[in-house]
Amino acid sequence: MTTTPSVARGGRFTIALVPLDERPVNVELPIAIAAIAGADLVLPPDELMPDIRVPGQADAIGDWLAEVAPKVDAAVVSVDTLAFGGLIAARTTDDSVVTALSRLDRLRALKATAPDLPIAAVSLVMRATNSYNPQEEPLYWAEVGKELHRLGALHHRDFLVRAKALADDGNAAELQALRDSLDPAVIADFEQRRLRNHQVNLAMLGMAAERSVDPLLITADDTAEYAAGSLEQVWLGQWMTVLPTGGEVLMYPGADEVAAVLVARQLTCLSGVAATFAVACAEDDGLGRIAKYENSSIETAVARQLKASGARLVTDDDAEVLVIHAPDPHRRDFVHDKISFDEVDRLAADKTAKLIARLLGEGRRVALADLRYANGGDPLLVENLIANGLALKLSAYGGWNTAGNSLGSVVAAAAAAQIGRAMGTLDEGAARRMLIHRLLEDYAYQSVARPQLERRLDADYKTRKFEAEGLETSIETNMTAELTTLLHTIAPGATGVTNISFPWHRSFEINFVLTGVSA
Repeated sequence: MTTTPSVARGGRFTIALVPLDERPVNVELPIAIAAIAGADLVLPPDELMPDIRVPGQADAIGDWLAEVAPKVDAAVVSVDTLAFGGLIAARTTDDSVVTALSRLDRLRALKATAPDLPIAAVSLVMRATNSYNPQEEPLYWAEVGKELHRLGALHHRDFLVRAKALADDGNAAELQALRDSLDPAVIADFEQRRLRNHQVNLAMLGMAAERSVDPLLITADDTAEYAAGSLEQVWLGQWMTVLPTGGEVLMYPGADEVAAVLVARQLTCLSGVAATFAVACAEDDGLGRIAKYENSSIETAVARQLKASGARLVTDDDAEVLVIHAPDPHRRDFVHDKISFDEVDRLAADKTAKLIARLLGEGRRVALADLRYANGGDPLLVENLIANGLALKLSAYGGWNTAGNSLGSVVAAAAAAQIGRAMGTLDEGAARRMLIHRLLEDYAYQSVARPQLERRLDADYKTRKFEAEGLETSIETNMTAELTTLLHTIAPGATGVTNISFPWHRSFEINFVLTGVSA
């Protein structure tokens, strides 16, 4: 990655972003990261973007990228959107591999015409979620989703058995029985989609080798030790090893946070300023734990996220500290598990709170990655920090969805602040809004309000349309009042929360606007 500073246009860097989809974490979060450093993001027009299961206009998005390239300082491209029209489209459309690869050729052509334009790209390994929820998958997922997830795991184990890395342990018999029980047409469709997307990832490795893109991130959400996607990562890893050195390639768990991380990476590239972090964890074994939905240790995840963002890991006594609130050994999830806190949970939260208090007392900047639970920050920790007046002294916070999501967004926000500070372009108001937004969404909504919301709804609401019978409007009204009350406990000077919406008509994603929040 180049560290030669570029000259910002009009005093501000401008970065073109092709988002993974239209959700706030893929659009609003990267915009907020850029704003912290005093930079601008330009995005495709709304009418070109996907709308849940309606694919975006992939060809037109490619045209848009070519049109804006001469006017920007760098680009961040989600390959799934450029090739297929978005995240869901990459799993559900019937576009051929020839069509997808022809769309990716736009990147090669763009680099040929603008060789000095830094282009960072992210391409996803197709997931196979362990559920019967078809919202983001082919419709047959409603009937055989868990079986297809298991099929991928068994194929992965079969590969390792044949490679002599595992004993068979009945794997072949279970695999054959499962294949016999499934519709061959469904298996064929599922595997052909995987093959098509795998070929796209292989093509992107080729583009990285020739430096049409740099860096290339190949990421995967909903990972597991044995899975179709995990096996594909083995194959991709082999090509990463044998291809001649070109652009940097990183492969790790993640998805929705990656655009924000790559915005930070491009800010690093353009400014020549690399953020630096020391890492601290209050629990001795915390960095060695593997978080839910991931397949590597937190120590490995931290190293990957820092490298992806362009930041460096240091041990300097005056460096900003990335504090890791280590994953729960029981790997609990605020959505799928009824979490009852015990003395172990309280002790863990207290240890992390005391670590943060000590570091802040020493005058260190502290960014907090709250990774204890999936799908929400740790209320015990955040409420401790609020009660002791420490929450708003953090430089960044994240505790949403997976550990990779939280880590990436925290590192990106803190790195953007360091870059802005070094360049004299730091927007303190944007940094504060980002911190409060994440505290409100990741703790107040995801950990407190959302579990209560789901308990209030009918047990079968997930199988119905979220917006049916005026339900969504009622939820938005009630949530406005609830989150405004919670906001006042986090940031007493803030006015309130407005414009609440649920972009994909489900409780996972929420969008809102903070009012009365200043530097």
